[in-house]
Amino acid sequence: MPDPTAVTRTAAAPTAAAAHVPADLPDAIRHYIDGASVDSIDGGTFDVLDPVSNEVYLRAAAGRAADVDRAVAAGRRAFADGPWARMLPRERSRVLHRIADLVESRDARLAELESFDSGLPITQALGQARRAAENFRFFADLIVAQADDAFKVPGRQVNYVNRKPIGVAGLITPWNTPFMLESWKLAPALATGNSVVLKPAEFTPLSASLWAGIFEEAGLPVGVFNLVHGLGEEAGDALVRHPDVPLISFTGESRTGQLIFANAAPYLKGLSMELGGKSPAIVFADADLEAAVDATIFGVFSLNGERCTAGSRILVQRDVYDDFVERYAAQAKRVRVGLPHDPATEVGALVHPEHFAKVMSYVELGRQEGRLVAGGGRPPGFDHGNFVAPTVFADVPPDARIFQEEIFGPVVAITPFDTDADAIALANATRYGLAAYVWTNDLTRAHNVAHALEAGMVWLNSNNVRDLRTPFGGVKASGLGHEGGTRSIDFYTDQQAVHITLGPTPNPTFGKAHDGQGR
Repeated sequence: MPDPTAVTRTAAAPTAAAAHVPADLPDAIRHYIDGASVDSIDGGTFDVLDPVSNEVYLRAAAGRAADVDRAVAAGRRAFADGPWARMLPRERSRVLHRIADLVESRDARLAELESFDSGLPITQALGQARRAAENFRFFADLIVAQADDAFKVPGRQVNYVNRKPIGVAGLITPWNTPFMLESWKLAPALATGNSVVLKPAEFTPLSASLWAGIFEEAGLPVGVFNLVHGLGEEAGDALVRHPDVPLISFTGESRTGQLIFANAAPYLKGLSMELGGKSPAIVFADADLEAAVDATIFGVFSLNGERCTAGSRILVQRDVYDDFVERYAAQAKRVRVGLPHDPATEVGALVHPEHFAKVMSYVELGRQEGRLVAGGGRPPGFDHGNFVAPTVFADVPPDARIFQEEIFGPVVAITPFDTDADAIALANATRYGLAAYVWTNDLTRAHNVAHALEAGMVWLNSNNVRDLRTPFGGVKASGLGHEGGTRSIDFYTDQQAVHITLGPTPNPTFGKAHDGQGR
């Protein structure tokens, strides 16, 4: 009997030796503070690896508390004394549109560097670069159109809301689609008039270093944007604990989110945290199976499986379970693993050898917890680098670790269910609650199941298609707060209620003398 996990493609796989290296790579990456590129105060650096070869291709400045102090001080000066926080929304909007124009004009170069640094397939990296431009356009338009609440008590009072930027926003971003996710925080923070200190992920600092030049060319005032590279436990922790940083926006794993929550608590900071996920995709027997297979393949294997909203638990109604598993496994084997720069590549290299080792440990665990029907190791021809074949486990019990824990790679668990109630119970049976996907042609069922799911976002008969106006965030261990649309404006501004009395002041009277003796 043939091996069910065997790769069916006959074309020879390319070798890592053919990996593309972008021209004009920098020799080193430095911080950007108060309008200047600077080294760490103590001269510290860390290695940055190329995920195809796992070789060091440059060294980046390793920020620590002193560097964060310097960046925050620059941001405070720009906020207190500079023009940015006092500009009219239309003036800031023009700068944000220029930023979007510059990102669009450089999308090919941004994608090339992002793909090289993170291992993302080049076509997907290009889409993320364009999405970064769209994020800036969206918030550039939103701040001009933003309307604040006003309430009238006829003839007596007018009450209105006045929004004000808060100060220096600390932005801590992840290594999956780094440039786009940085834009998702930078755009609303800047649009609302704040200064920022960005601490990008240490695995992928290359594209973050491009923001400085883009912002300078677009006309962002000096000191409004500051960038400190470094490890999370050093630079990131210093930013979280800094008394002059009143709010932190963080995207990353749930355990790190718990630490940030604890370390920010003494300062009563505003927090927005989008954390881990183990999102279910529920496929009912009446669903369009071809569409469901396509969407769930894309949902877990796009972006190398390194996506917080990946539908990495697929729950399939028993009536169609065997058919679905067979179709899914066959299609997973046809997903093309290749070098990140190859336009035909659908799954590239995982970001770092540490993460590769973690994902492979779950693959080995899955052999004991489920039935391997596709993948299960390195793809042919890739003996080096961080390459994992799209891996599918069927018949996975709900108490299995590969069902319960976030793997963050191209690995999926498929589990059968019988009734709607079973599907809901299985979907909710993890500590996470970020996203969920429901596939059914029964409209009533679709909405009832969606409402019963413990998830911040639900897609019905769709993969992850984002509308930037909607809230993005999760429940349970998947996050705290929401960003997106007006929720981002809420997070990055203080909302001040102003009350105006019309006519006589309707005050109660205390302490007036009732006669000449004060009695």
